[in-house]
Amino acid sequence: MSNAEWASRGDKVFIGTYSRFPAAMVRGSGCRLWDADGKEYLDFLAGIAVCSLGHCHPRITEAICRQAGSLVHVSNLFHTPPQIELAELLTAHSFADRVFMANSGAEANEAAIKLARIHSDGGKYEIISLAGSFHGRTLATVAATGQTRFHQGFEPLPQGFVHAEFGDPQTIEHLITPQTCAILCEPLQGESGVRPLEPEYLRAIRQICDRHGLLLIFDEVQTGLGRTGTLFAHEQLGVTPDIMTLAKALGNGLPIGAMLTTEKIAASLIVGSHASTFGGNPVAAAAAVEVLRIMLADGFLESVREKSRYFVSKLQGVVARYPHLATGVRGRGLLLGLVLTEKGVEQGMDIVQRMFEEGALINFAGSKVLRFVPPLIVSPGEIDLLVEKLCLVLDRLA
Repeated sequence: MSNAEWASRGDKVFIGTYSRFPAAMVRGSGCRLWDADGKEYLDFLAGIAVCSLGHCHPRITEAICRQAGSLVHVSNLFHTPPQIELAELLTAHSFADRVFMANSGAEANEAAIKLARIHSDGGKYEIISLAGSFHGRTLATVAATGQTRFHQGFEPLPQGFVHAEFGDPQTIEHLITPQTCAILCEPLQGESGVRPLEPEYLRAIRQICDRHGLLLIFDEVQTGLGRTGTLFAHEQLGVTPDIMTLAKALGNGLPIGAMLTTEKIAASLIVGSHASTFGGNPVAAAAAVEVLRIMLADGFLESVREKSRYFVSKLQGVVARYPHLATGVRGRGLLLGLVLTEKGVEQGMDIVQRMFEEGALINFAGSKVLRFVPPLIVSPGEIDLLVEKLCLVLDRLA
């Protein structure tokens, strides 16, 4: 069947919540995808920062098949070896002592919100997040998200979430009330335009939490697991959270999320206080164990940093060549954004569409930047090819 035939079938049965490209992807390998018409794409979107080890990585595929052949699901009423191995790896390589397994970033953030509330003294429930943040699509995580476009049509939202101005720690302190229990933020905002939180800003937030007895929650759903050049983004920023959430790259495409915290804080969640039927499913957990083993191997994270430096230099060359369309590059690791001028912003979606036609997948984030989140295994040659296609598109627009 062709792309058009698959799209026609899908349009007849799906609720229209997605604006999809006119392609039905049928195969992937490394940094490449192929659609039903046989067209090849260079993937610098990676399932929105999910397939960080590329499509169909042989070691992960083997782990999935091996586990699927022995045990797929039994629920969390029983122990399963892959889930235990995964939790051991996560705690051994983070600040955390305890893990709760979920199915997605939104679920991991829901768990963090519930933990922050139940751990607080005297029933405190308010959580401060930042303008421009994105924390998920459930009602609670939408309420925590600091972008009003995600709120529209779903009011009244759950109470207890306030949003501080981005970049100014004083505005956070002014929002603290006797009911505040936590501050929730991403070390780098991906969805609102690849906006890094500077180390001094994060240190100020940590100090505010310490001063007022608040928990600090880092949403590392997009930034975690090697994406910024360290296993977790906060490791390179000199700030440690009390709670951290992960998902996206954890299963390299299989749905799995995790909420990590310390022994003391974790003790507030007791038997029956929170649960997830599929959380830490054996097959997804087996994939995640292999993901971590690959990422923790000698040289892997350093290679991400090297490729980041190379990619940044190439994008800076694009800025120099097209100053009327781009003004700079921002981000960390292989979560990078090409910041567009006012004229560039007007053509942002058109650039993404034309890149798709050229066989390259990127996206337009926060109506401000072209966002690049390739698999972490991307080669310098593939970076060169992406930039070559981007320049071809920008030449045509110019």
